[in-house]
Amino acid sequence: MTQLDSSSSVTLPVSRASLLRRETLAGLTTSFALVPECIAFALVAQLNPLMGLYGAFFICTITALFGGRPGMISGAAGSMAVVIVALVVQHGAQYFLLTVLLSGLVMLLFGALRLGKLVRMVPHPVMLGFVNGLAIVIAWAQLEHFRHDSGAGPQWLQGTQLAIMIGLTLVTMLITWLLPRVTRALPPALVAIVGVGLVTQLLDVPTPTLGDMARIAGGLPLFHFPEVPLTLETLRIVAPYAVLMAIVGLLETLLTFNLTDEITASRGQPNRECLALGAANIASGLFGGMGGCAMIGQTMINLGSGGRSRISGVVAGVMILLFILFLSPAIERIPLAALAGVMFVVAQETFAWGSLRVLGKVPRSDAIVIVAVTIITVLTDLAVAVLCGIVIAALNFAWQHAREVRADIVDAAGIRTYVPHGTLFFASVAHFLELFDIDHATDTVVLDCRHLRLADHSAIAALETLRQRYVRAGRQLRIEGLSARCQQLLRRADAHH
Repeated sequence: MTQLDSSSSVTLPVSRASLLRRETLAGLTTSFALVPECIAFALVAQLNPLMGLYGAFFICTITALFGGRPGMISGAAGSMAVVIVALVVQHGAQYFLLTVLLSGLVMLLFGALRLGKLVRMVPHPVMLGFVNGLAIVIAWAQLEHFRHDSGAGPQWLQGTQLAIMIGLTLVTMLITWLLPRVTRALPPALVAIVGVGLVTQLLDVPTPTLGDMARIAGGLPLFHFPEVPLTLETLRIVAPYAVLMAIVGLLETLLTFNLTDEITASRGQPNRECLALGAANIASGLFGGMGGCAMIGQTMINLGSGGRSRISGVVAGVMILLFILFLSPAIERIPLAALAGVMFVVAQETFAWGSLRVLGKVPRSDAIVIVAVTIITVLTDLAVAVLCGIVIAALNFAWQHAREVRADIVDAAGIRTYVPHGTLFFASVAHFLELFDIDHATDTVVLDCRHLRLADHSAIAALETLRQRYVRAGRQLRIEGLSARCQQLLRRADAHH
């Protein structure tokens, strides 16, 4: 209910005002964490830092407004930046912008075909390896803030500079950890960043700031179609990078989507998120921004700060644009130590520490998947890691089910009856055929398939192979209990032979 004061003005309900305040502060906190990450990723891709910030604005805002997972934060992501470095070096930024646009089209197609639900098939051990690997990557990336460019290449900070950097980082981490025990009125990450920033400015502490990374002042992003020749040769150059960017972006987004579902105990719409992400990347490419996807570190900051609705994501995106247009002098004074401290805490909270305790308790194959995905994510990239994890899990699943095929044997009235149980598919065919003793069989053999599930064409081919073996041995094999579909497939196989 709304309340009317003496001047007849309408005030927000307390609960709604509290929600708006919480979401706004969460978005503001997240925006502080987005800036250095997007700048760093732009520099990794050898692009203008403003391209990273423009990309963060478009992708964060559009996915927050129209995506299928409120509370999740997207932006210009490093996982997508890494895969296009070679393209930028060889062909320049304009080819990169066309690649971003095409990758958005691939994402749109993925969502339109309703393939987002496939993420539900990712095994839990792969999810654990995913979050562990990205937690390590997030923490490792912060070490770059402890270096400076001496002219002869990046060098580690030394002496007083290093001590101040470490001290401010630890103070930031302590504030982030301890403040929730005192009050939850303000996001701890926001208090830590602003508090440490004010102290360093008031005391004139010599420490690297965001402005030392890059200048972020700029104007409004302008519509600009990539200036490249629209030929098949151009398509041949950018298409492989566009597909790879789309795959990496969709994987990271959908896995972060699953994680957000778990944390918020709610269920989003993966296909809608894919559509929004595709539209966001197209817009970013048309306005001179980088490509992007969901960012697990910033999502964890948003969720940890209380962000659960679309408001926090929109605030984070809009604040990025305000930083560029009006607030760059203040934002550039934020100490890198404060941002690094917050991200170290995010990495610590993202890592699934419970996975270390269960490594010796879960099946060995699951433990291998967790460790493999973690290591591969750190050493290569997310797409390769998840693919390897799914392949390992699938092979283990196939091996386990292949071993479960068995058969009961009944001899009665000169007829031997086999009653197999389990799933007959490509991996279990060899074991299935070994169950039959053709040389010592009766003249008539019955195969009762009521308890046998035929999963693929390899199963049909195995039954045909078994029948042919009995025919060559001068015996009759009678197959019973097959479904109509399987009987039709068998007749086709027989006609083919």
